[in-house]
Amino acid sequence: MHFTVAIDGPAAAGKGTISKAVAAHFGFAHLDTGLLYRAVGARVLAGENAVDAARNLRRDDLYRADLRTAAVAQAASKAAVLPRVRVALVDFQRVFARRKGGAVLDGRDIGTVICPEAEVKLYVTASDEVRAERRYLELREKDPSATRDAVLADLRARDARDSERATAPLRPAQDAVLLDTSKMDIAAATAAAIAAVAARLPGQLPRDRTII
Repeated sequence: MHFTVAIDGPAAAGKGTISKAVAAHFGFAHLDTGLLYRAVGARVLAGENAVDAARNLRRDDLYRADLRTAAVAQAASKAAVLPRVRVALVDFQRVFARRKGGAVLDGRDIGTVICPEAEVKLYVTASDEVRAERRYLELREKDPSATRDAVLADLRARDARDSERATAPLRPAQDAVLLDTSKMDIAAATAAAIAAVAARLPGQLPRDRTII
């Protein structure tokens, strides 16, 4: 069975956690496509050209211990606006999406560019303030110098860069299910996502675009 779930959304909205839970629930493979760009960003910080880093990316690069740092996130966001970087990573994502047994991919352009024909598309979002607080709580143990104001400013700058780029800007697909997690805990958000996917599995009647 080929069945693709495309999950998009801005940073710290919860799409990564939700994607992993959805994949585990249905037994689908999971790919955090942001790690591809973070791996490129890490190689850029090490002195490599962004396009060369994307073309030469290795599977081992996805398991680097430093991929979740703020510096790598910023480098990844800057690399992601480069069309040649995105082209270099598209084929890998598309092949993964159509693997047998089902696949869940999360990122920023999965439903709009990478997998526009995905059987299910979700757009996970939350308010700037909620997302910034989540990201601050993640970072403070690793970086005691992090402040809420700085995290919010970095998040908004990244949002602007992602949504205003000429190639594959961040935006919900027209037929995506919108999931606002601002007032949801992870259990409720995951349950809503699983319900949206279950409703569109083979044998179920398709439903219209839904706002949850």
